[in-house]
Amino acid sequence: MSSSLIDRRRARSLLALSEPTRVNVESWKASTDPAFSDARRTLPSGVLAHSSLESKLSPLKIRPSPASPGGSLRIEEDLEETGWGPLNFEMSSEKYFEDQKTVAGSKLEVTHIESQEPHRHVDLAHNVNARIQNPLYGLSREQLQHRVSKFVAQHNMEDEALFQKAAILAQNPKDWETQESLTEEDRYHLRREITNKWSQPMALYMTVVCCSLAAAVQGWDQTGSNGANLSFPTALGIPTTAGAPNAERNEWIVGVINSAPYLACAGFSCWMSDPLNNWLGRRGTIFFCGIFCTISVIGSAFAQTWPQLFICRLLLGVGMGPKASTAPVFAAENVPASIRGGLVMSWQLWTAFGIFLGFCSNAAVLNTGTIAWRLQLGSAFIPAVPMTISIFFCPESPRWLMKKNKYNQAMKSFLRLRNSPIQAARELFFVHCQLEEEHDIINGRTYFNRLTELFTVPRIRRATLASFVVMLAQQMCGINIIAFYSSTIFANAGYSDKQALFASIGFGAVNFVFAFPAIFTIDTFGRRALLLLTFPNMAWTLLAAGFCFYIPETSKAHLETMQRTLEELDYVFAVPTATHANYQMKKSLPYFFRRYLLCDKKAKLEPLYNFDEVESITHFEKGSGH
Repeated sequence: MSSSLIDRRRARSLLALSEPTRVNVESWKASTDPAFSDARRTLPSGVLAHSSLESKLSPLKIRPSPASPGGSLRIEEDLEETGWGPLNFEMSSEKYFEDQKTVAGSKLEVTHIESQEPHRHVDLAHNVNARIQNPLYGLSREQLQHRVSKFVAQHNMEDEALFQKAAILAQNPKDWETQESLTEEDRYHLRREITNKWSQPMALYMTVVCCSLAAAVQGWDQTGSNGANLSFPTALGIPTTAGAPNAERNEWIVGVINSAPYLACAGFSCWMSDPLNNWLGRRGTIFFCGIFCTISVIGSAFAQTWPQLFICRLLLGVGMGPKASTAPVFAAENVPASIRGGLVMSWQLWTAFGIFLGFCSNAAVLNTGTIAWRLQLGSAFIPAVPMTISIFFCPESPRWLMKKNKYNQAMKSFLRLRNSPIQAARELFFVHCQLEEEHDIINGRTYFNRLTELFTVPRIRRATLASFVVMLAQQMCGINIIAFYSSTIFANAGYSDKQALFASIGFGAVNFVFAFPAIFTIDTFGRRALLLLTFPNMAWTLLAAGFCFYIPETSKAHLETMQRTLEELDYVFAVPTATHANYQMKKSLPYFFRRYLLCDKKAKLEPLYNFDEVESITHFEKGSGH
């Protein structure tokens, strides 16, 4: 008896066998070996079909092969659509084929497979995403219908006809115009996905608003201590002013208090995001975080000692950590793909807005006396309360509900989040297929397994390394020093407390405004290009800000507009911009290089502005009573 060979090149899915598989035909009868029952194939009446793989492959047509001597037939089929390569199957036909053209009711069953991986197995280190992202790719119409019927029966879903046409739509999302089963109403809503993609149900926008509030809370929590730093150290007995007892030690204490939320995030709360989301869901996790973000800042406002304030700030970190990772995921899982990118990226925009509002609140309560620092710390509860309440007006993530096998609830969520039932059914079935693939890949893995795979699986390790580098660079570049200490920095530079707070508002406003270009250009230039553009600029500007404190107070480089007369300001602003830019490039920058990088103490900076020719009448005005 001749043997048959299946040369399976480019096997990317379905059976997921890792090497070409040799099939030996040992018997024309049914297999008695249960270990290989999943690989059984039959050949009835001129068609090669699968008997136990749930019709995952289309029937293969057979034709005579003139090049095959001895009355044999060669079955050739390009299975590219199913993830297989070209299939060659050659067999003897002298007893079972008439005229090398037809099969007379015979049955052929493959009874033995020589393969390194006889069972379905996927190596997580090799391009798993190609399977997860295309779960319906290559299925025939019959296979797809069978899969939908099984899905509807398994999860007790109603209206199978709706899911049948939704599955076809999910498999070919761009061909909805030619899909005959769709109604005119279905086509209307599908067309508006393209022409009016921002026309979405109120429940979806409620979700976006809630997640935006979560981002604003994140930003406001960062800047609440910024203005408070000017007064709470003295009020709590840890003064940091020059000449105060233990001033250097007290500066360390103030630094620890300011960093307490992030100490809690790094040491505990961020690592709780996974189990919290697993137990409580997206809404429950955000509600949990909202409680901590509300109570902790109110507690900070009533703190009587610095250890009490430190504990409250630690509790704030318990809420900040899981919220920062859950809210963007909650938004991404609820919004449609057409607007997902911009809405998810808006997290940073609304965080910057929260930072700006925090600076504004710091200035607003400046003149409230000795309780100013308490109000500055406690004001962060303002966005936290509506976030905590509004989360329960949002639908739960359908994806999370489906992971918990709550498919009917997931369908109800999708119906609230989409404009039509066909869109909801399409999303539900597509996510279901993705979850099935993911379940095959991660089935049985615990939290600690997934944590270990961050460093042991090459693909995940590379992604982890990239994210670590970016986030460490962002956190350690120095911008957080400005966010937390801008008021203190401006005060040390000679500004009054009021001026320092308003200067901080300027920083917050610029930070917020320039978040918009990032959102509009991220899909054009890419994340990497924007990082490569912005990180160097952050580096040199922060370095320059630090070196400003090395400029002698008597130097002309300390030019400021305060305490200048209108005549002097006329002279300052009359200098052309080109002249100013030329001076900075040809005079100021070379001086900075020679003086601070080459340590040349003889370097001199020629002043741009000469006030000797402008007679100041400042003292005259002060003494004349004008």
